[in-house]
Amino acid sequence: MAYADALRFSSEVNQLKNLMDNTAAKSTELLTLTLTTNATAEAYLQMPSVIGSQQYWLQIRNDSAKTWIEGGFGTRLTEGTDLRVYLPEEASANGYYVGGYGALHFECYFEADVLWIRLESSG
Repeated sequence: MAYADALRFSSEVNQLKNLMDNTAAKSTELLTLTLTTNATAEAYLQMPSVIGSQQYWLQIRNDSAKTWIEGGFGTRLTEGTDLRVYLPEEASANGYYVGGYGALHFECYFEADVLWIRLESSG
């Protein structure tokens, strides 16, 4: 039974990593488009309501040198998770998405010469 639970959890973690990779790819696409055109860009990405039987979350964050997407299971966002995907573009970032609440909405724009990217639920 423990082996089956470990396999299921491993599969769920891989599914979460794939969602994070897709989110990072779409974020990078919008950042590049915004940098190239100097225009606001937005997009929606359809997300599953749960992974396996677990609720999940994604959030986008940055520090002075990097921008990343992190994710985890549950409904409570936590800092310092080991599941991170770094974006190639440096940007100021904010927002989060909790699974089960509509599509993931991205918005990328310049504000006061600072490149911003924001994630939120469309629901």
